[in-house]
Amino acid sequence: MSSTERKEGATAPLAPLAFERPIYEIESRLHELEELSARTRLDVSSEVEDLRAKLDETIRSTYSDLSPWERVSVARHQDRPVTSDYIAHLFTDVVELFGDKVHGDDPAMVTGFATLGERRLLLVGHRKGRTIKERLACNFGCAHPEGYRKALRKMRLAEKLGLPIVTLINTPGAYPGIGAEERGQAAAIAENILTMFSLRTPIVTLVIGEGGSGGALGIGLGDRVLMMEHAYYSVISPEGCAAILWKDGERTPDAATALKLTAKDLSELGLIDEIVEEPVGGAHRGPKLTYERVGEALGRHLDALAGVPPEQLIADRREKFRHAGAIEGRFPTV
Repeated sequence: MSSTERKEGATAPLAPLAFERPIYEIESRLHELEELSARTRLDVSSEVEDLRAKLDETIRSTYSDLSPWERVSVARHQDRPVTSDYIAHLFTDVVELFGDKVHGDDPAMVTGFATLGERRLLLVGHRKGRTIKERLACNFGCAHPEGYRKALRKMRLAEKLGLPIVTLINTPGAYPGIGAEERGQAAAIAENILTMFSLRTPIVTLVIGEGGSGGALGIGLGDRVLMMEHAYYSVISPEGCAAILWKDGERTPDAATALKLTAKDLSELGLIDEIVEEPVGGAHRGPKLTYERVGEALGRHLDALAGVPPEQLIADRREKFRHAGAIEGRFPTV
């Protein structure tokens, strides 16, 4: 469970998204100035200070009014913290658990015991990987049926041991290959959803990046459902929606808007319980602060659920999702 965290205060420019070009240009100039100062010992402190102020303002103004499609791009940013980063920087005493006792182990789904503060819990999450080699091994976070069966076995173990469950969602969707379908992909996800309704232990879910379709729902049914500010959660990807509705990939930004997939949209619809605010410029620009905010939010909700009797947990959970689809008439038809 390794992690490669970007150092706080580093000035080397990150890989830019399309709308981040103005930010990238300033970061590049700032990086060049600092390298020049280090190489020649020239005093460029005044210029550096001015550029830093301009950079802060540009980041703030750019991220103050992102479109839904731009937020999807942020959720997919290659430097955004992934599950392995949260494991390395937020949790301690991690003991990873493997296998589904049916087919094998799926590296796209990580499960294990962990400690958050003084709270012992079971952690379940989609694992995307950091390097190209890791991402290929994890199918870019797209889990197979054995991944969902592994998650369910470990969640049942947590119930038996009286441990709360934390799930971290970050997947474009379940793996769509022929082998996965032959091994019961849809049935595995459906069984997870059905069983999670009846687990007699608290479940806190957090969407940290991508929340795509049934692949996300397979570990997404919780007593509390949280989302990072620039994450998205949707029944289908914007690209897939555009292809189905308009058969036109250029309509992808329109699809992102129509899907109401941002944290703000879903909060207004009552489908999530809390938005975890990210540092200005996204979690990839301030990972340390991101971990602190995530840890505080998860801990707060775990503590709130700790004393609730199991029968009440199950009743409230079922009631919560029974009314989750009552949104007819709130938005115009596309």
